[in-house]
Amino acid sequence: MSALQVIGDPVLHSKSPLLHGAMLGALGLDVPYTARVVKKGELPAYLSWAEANGVTGFNATMPHKEDLLPLLDALDDSAARCGAANTVALRNGKWMGFNTDGPGCLEALREAGMDPAGKAVLVLGAGGAARAVVPALVSGGAARVFVANRSLRRAEALCGGDDRLSPAPFDLDTLVRLAGQSRLIVNCTSLGMADTPSRFGSFDFLDALPEGAGVFDLIYHPAETELLKQARLRGHPAANGLGMLVWQAVLALEIFLDRPLDRPRMAAAARAALD
Repeated sequence: MSALQVIGDPVLHSKSPLLHGAMLGALGLDVPYTARVVKKGELPAYLSWAEANGVTGFNATMPHKEDLLPLLDALDDSAARCGAANTVALRNGKWMGFNTDGPGCLEALREAGMDPAGKAVLVLGAGGAARAVVPALVSGGAARVFVANRSLRRAEALCGGDDRLSPAPFDLDTLVRLAGQSRLIVNCTSLGMADTPSRFGSFDFLDALPEGAGVFDLIYHPAETELLKQARLRGHPAANGLGMLVWQAVLALEIFLDRPLDRPRMAAAARAALD
């Protein structure tokens, strides 16, 4: 019997078994999905163990998304572009790497009424999350994507030579200027995350946003970050990252099962499990 897992360290808090268990149940499939602690440096041993023990697919979280790449037999475009894999499937004896974070974010944005198509988007951060999200915004038709990061060099590396992408420093004056040109802000930093001491120094840049511009925060714990609270106080549509969590799981399950699914039905089953 095949089995599915999520690996990481730490990982026992992951909601993936809950989400995938609900979706597999809705499909009438008796496929176990469990969390397994795999420490940094243990990936080669895990891949051998997984293949020998009937694991046909797994999701990966910290610290493995980037470390997996050189160990896999092939990557799809999404994983290759962002340099990380969060979904791995065994196909014909080969480990194949995918990344559903960016596409999941795009689906969540559309669901929240924040479709980036034709819009200028301000992305906050240039780390691993942004590396997945930025290419998805471009593929989703964003007219321009500004990438603001404390390390300008890191933002420049993410943007490369794509003329639709513009790196920028992460300071208040720059954020105010770029927010005034944007119809959507996507926070890909950890600022505002529960148990994280770092916070935004000022939310004045939100005052520059055009009327009706949306604010999307990849963070979902807490459910309302200060960024989202301040956006709503200013009358802007705002949504947290729970939708992205759900949609990346839906897309990952399609990969595991290697067939298209009724995505809205799967998303509804996953959400019901979180209630």
